[in-house]
Amino acid sequence: MNAAIRSLLVAVLAAFLVLPAPIVLSYPLDGFPSTGIIRLEAYRLASQGKRRPSFLTEGEMLPSAAISLGLLDNPGFKVPAPDPEISAKLREMLGADAGAYGVTLLDWSDPKRPIYAAHQPDYVQNPGSVGKIAVLLGWFSALADLYPDDVSARRALLYETEIVANDFIQHDSHDVPFWSWSQPQVDRRPIQIGDRGNVWTWLDWMASASSNAAASMLISELVLLRHFGQQYPVPADQAAAFFRDTPKSKLSRMLSDAIQQPLSTAGLDLTKLRQGSLFTRRGKAMLPGTNSVSTAGELARYLLLMEQGRLVDPWSSLEIKKLLYLTDSRIRYAASPVLEDSAVFFKSGSLYSCRAEKGFQCGKFLGNRLNYMNSVVIIESIDRSPALKYAVVVLSNVLKKDSSEIHQTLGRRVHALIQSLHPSTKLPFLEMGE
Repeated sequence: MNAAIRSLLVAVLAAFLVLPAPIVLSYPLDGFPSTGIIRLEAYRLASQGKRRPSFLTEGEMLPSAAISLGLLDNPGFKVPAPDPEISAKLREMLGADAGAYGVTLLDWSDPKRPIYAAHQPDYVQNPGSVGKIAVLLGWFSALADLYPDDVSARRALLYETEIVANDFIQHDSHDVPFWSWSQPQVDRRPIQIGDRGNVWTWLDWMASASSNAAASMLISELVLLRHFGQQYPVPADQAAAFFRDTPKSKLSRMLSDAIQQPLSTAGLDLTKLRQGSLFTRRGKAMLPGTNSVSTAGELARYLLLMEQGRLVDPWSSLEIKKLLYLTDSRIRYAASPVLEDSAVFFKSGSLYSCRAEKGFQCGKFLGNRLNYMNSVVIIESIDRSPALKYAVVVLSNVLKKDSSEIHQTLGRRVHALIQSLHPSTKLPFLEMGE
């Protein structure tokens, strides 16, 4: 395609590109050239139209160069003891249901005077889709072990390696975005057998749309990467034979090495944060694992290690952070309107179920048997001075209440608390880049 035609097509698409109903998507919108994540280009073009899509807020428009690790230059940074007064305020926000929560708050807006608060930080709960951050770490750890001194080789593998969906995806209902230059709109549908994309695209599908199919495919490919090393990727028939012929007990050990050992190597406690299995029923049968656990305290440590550049190394930590950067509709905790001008780095997960109860109608996020909702969030409000930079982890199991709304309300209250701790005059958004 010559430059003139391509420029014309860009102009037309920017004006007429139809976007799907909003879903949560990550990675900065200018990331297509370096990652090949095609939906980034579709959303970037749409953002350049005369009217920016309604779901894109100011806080979602940061370029890749504006995303950095907040504590990389503070190697001596230490988390203080929990502040009793602020911890009490956190608990007060939770009301009568406080016993069904684990919450941590780490504020490094002033890294010389950090603030830490916690309510039941060791409260244990299945992480749900939040466990996918362990898969991110597993991939970047494997790449670093394979190419310890060659980031360009790691990038090449992520960009050039194509993954084709197979039985590991069955079954999952999460929609992911599909787009090509010939399409006037971004389509959304579940991943199907035969769908393909490079590793970056699969990471984006997992971290953004929270696709269980993408997560299970990535875990299976991670086991292959660990086993075959620089011979990876291997032909599909060879991969299928490997999973078919390897004893299940050995596969379980290889799964543990692939997604649990990197957590331990990073210094995290596997009794408090562990992703033990794949995310699809068929995937679990083909590659058996164990249970998964999380606590607010250990998830907060994951975020801290990322900000310090200690999840594998600074490059890996930064790429993981970019994959968590929201660039589409904000949901749950991230949906609080007060966060619209802030950059939000986010992963959430839910798991709910119901039993028969007279007068109660089961609904999404309204379980009466269990109603897990988990959020890991980093907020960066850089449209003010001083900038606000803080992390929140919330695990909740509040029965018969809409946990999505509960987390959104909590997001508003916590942000107001942080603002009160760092009073400031709001700056024009355009000054962010000056």
